[in-house]
Amino acid sequence: MRFYTMPARTAKRGSIAAWLVHLYTASGAVLALAGVNAVLAGNARGAFAAMFAATLVDATDGVLARRARVKDILPDVDGARIDDLVDYVTFVFLPMTVVLKFQMLPASLALVICGLVLVCSLYGFVAPDAKTADHFFTGFPSYWNIVVLYLYVMGPSQTVAAAVLVCLCALIFVRIGYVYPSRTPVLMRTTLALGTLWAFAIGAIIWKLPQASTALTILSLAFPVYYIVLSLVLQLRRTA
Repeated sequence: MRFYTMPARTAKRGSIAAWLVHLYTASGAVLALAGVNAVLAGNARGAFAAMFAATLVDATDGVLARRARVKDILPDVDGARIDDLVDYVTFVFLPMTVVLKFQMLPASLALVICGLVLVCSLYGFVAPDAKTADHFFTGFPSYWNIVVLYLYVMGPSQTVAAAVLVCLCALIFVRIGYVYPSRTPVLMRTTLALGTLWAFAIGAIIWKLPQASTALTILSLAFPVYYIVLSLVLQLRRTA
């Protein structure tokens, strides 16, 4: 009996491709460092630009990983763990440095609330049901980069901003399923199409900082509203 063996050259190319995908995912950590550096310099636009770039990496690395078959080719390297570590730094830690630096919360509560976000989000990342088999995030998925951008641009009072962050922390523990944009099959094409348009809008908003367009900001909220409504409808369907 003869067994098929992958040619050495093909195997080498596959290994290189898999490593490049892991490197691509890990680049989010470098973007987080660039974002922190921008925060220290008082450059909000640079910080949000770094978050935006990290979001683009996070939105595309999973597709690349599946195409490169990284789990099969590099079974000893846990790409999902790399992704979670990078996501925590870019989507949780970095946004909280923005909140502190730009005094978006009452001074007496700022460190406490930011600490609450950091701790609660840790649970959100490590919970056994954080990502479900049917491709949903469970509990608020720590989209703090998006939340903080909208708070920064729309400029609510410090008290309102504090209330928003605390409420979202609580929602981490409410086990509602949220759409995983690149994997939840229901209306995936619609979600990705709207998400792409939204990304262009967010990019334009960041580009215009510190004078962001109020009209564009309000219009861009259409996608988060769509995302929340779709998630709630699908949650009701899943639990019916």
